[in-house]
Amino acid sequence: MTVLHSAPRWTSNEGVHDALVAALGDMVVSSKEEHGEIVIEVARESAEDALRLLRDTHEYQQLMDIAGVDYPSRVNRFEVCYCILSLTKNHRIVVKVSTDEATPVPTVTTLWPNAGWYEREVYDMFGVLFAGNPDLRRILTDYGFQGHPFRKDFPLTGYVELRYSEEDKRVVYEPVQLAQDLRQFDFMSPWEGADYVLPGDEKAAPAPAAATPKTTEKPSDTGAGAKANAEAAKATPPADSAKDAPAAPAPTESRPDKKEDGK
Repeated sequence: MTVLHSAPRWTSNEGVHDALVAALGDMVVSSKEEHGEIVIEVARESAEDALRLLRDTHEYQQLMDIAGVDYPSRVNRFEVCYCILSLTKNHRIVVKVSTDEATPVPTVTTLWPNAGWYEREVYDMFGVLFAGNPDLRRILTDYGFQGHPFRKDFPLTGYVELRYSEEDKRVVYEPVQLAQDLRQFDFMSPWEGADYVLPGDEKAAPAPAAATPKTTEKPSDTGAGAKANAEAAKATPPADSAKDAPAAPAPTESRPDKKEDGK
């Protein structure tokens, strides 16, 4: 059965970039077509107006995702990327805005209700603020979490760790404690001997010299006492091997072959 649908199977980008940039006008900061995608950066304060125009006039009806990106070296270190889809054209574009840690981005929950969840995620992971979001709370990290894990300056180990305490009968937060400091290990073969000193080894005290081994060259040096020395001084007569050796056993007679039945 053939299913007919108004949306094409695929849509070319030909002419789309120029048409959208012309429609957005002064709201556009920069734009490009790269890796088969159209990316348009708009002014931060115009984010809601630009997305409303794309939704109502150019049929990009659905908000698929809102993603954050962190560039610590930039003045506006964060980029908020809106991935939107046209169901009638079967076409996707990315609209993005730039901001810093303190300047909020206008919410788009007025356009798409599902944006509330996406904006909370970007706030939780990156710390980007969204002005007008009715419920801007953390959504992925735990209660009382400090910091924003997707920032490039956030340590991989985090600042605190949580565990369940049997003593307190609750979850407790503790500062992260590494069992061993991060070190640069050199995997030179120890069998061949290393020609360097590992960091920290210079603080170790030198090993004491081995004591001279004590030998007992005569029975009186054994230290076992006069009686033991007298017994040790006695000469032990050599054993007479011919006299003390046990006699050899008599040879065993050969067993006759077993006869089979009937033969």
